[in-house]
Amino acid sequence: MRQDTLLRRQAMLDYDTEKRRIHGVFCGVDEAGRGPLAGDVFAAAVILTDDCGITGLDDSKKLSEKKREELFKEIKEKAAAWCIATASVAEIEEINILNAAMLAMKRAVEGLAQSPAYALVDGNKFPKLSISGETVVKGDATSASIAAASILAKVARDQYMLEQAKLYPQYAFEKHKGYGTAEHRALLQQYGACPIHRPSFLKKIL
Repeated sequence: MRQDTLLRRQAMLDYDTEKRRIHGVFCGVDEAGRGPLAGDVFAAAVILTDDCGITGLDDSKKLSEKKREELFKEIKEKAAAWCIATASVAEIEEINILNAAMLAMKRAVEGLAQSPAYALVDGNKFPKLSISGETVVKGDATSASIAAASILAKVARDQYMLEQAKLYPQYAFEKHKGYGTAEHRALLQQYGACPIHRPSFLKKIL
């Protein structure tokens, strides 16, 4: 493994250790699925400990699909607490995608079996939580806990879209996971929208 990768991953662990020293038990929070044209938006919250023993945590975008799936299982086994939550297509349409993503994050934090004292949230928007916390821009490349949440949210949403692909095989959701690829847009033109498409995202397509 490249030295810069090892150093980055160690820096993420060290970042979390310092946050624990300052704030005590905290959770990392991230979402997946704000951009797609179809499907629910997912979020996850994860509480790790200094001695959790999970190696290889990294920005989910830097990991292969196989590695994300391996870490998905390991995080669920070794994290002190974790929760994956969603906001539905109906909620996305009612309150808009940003607010729906914030709602999914709130549900994930509230669903943790252990109550954190603080939350580190990826991005620059902080959801309405009953605990204090902070946003961390590019948090999934900064904090191991946010990276763990990112992996849970990403893999869980991908698995959900594979299930939707069985229900609506004509859209090839297993390939693009609902994102607006050229293939997906062409299939929308051919078949129209299905119940899991987000109408407000389709105005320039259909």
